[in-house]
Amino acid sequence: MSETLLKILNLFFFGFHTILILFNIFGWLIPRWRLANFITLSLTAFSWFVLGIWYGWGYCFCTDWHWQVREMLGYENMSSSYIHFLILKMIGIDFPTDLVDAFTVILFFSAFAISSFLNFRKWRERKNNLDH
Repeated sequence: MSETLLKILNLFFFGFHTILILFNIFGWLIPRWRLANFITLSLTAFSWFVLGIWYGWGYCFCTDWHWQVREMLGYENMSSSYIHFLILKMIGIDFPTDLVDAFTVILFFSAFAISSFLNFRKWRERKNNLDH
């Protein structure tokens, strides 16, 4: 794979993965995005907890692919946590990885709970409207 393509993929993963993370956290705020938000949160949970059985808890295929690209470019990844890595790269603060991981899990489960509640409520309202 050419170095130019690898650099493009590196930028793509920075952008795509960052947008996906932000969408997972905040996507439930916009009603028309709620189902998509629930789906991306569910896929994230699947990756972390189901694929994580084989690859390690918290496994993310986006992170794995990005790390592979960065490795081919000769970069050394400075963290086992993608969120920690983003914080370090974007704002230059080296928070303890355990703290970042705990905060990530809290934000994820909070967003997942809110998204689940809002999607279930909408489904129940539609069901009730059909019954009447």
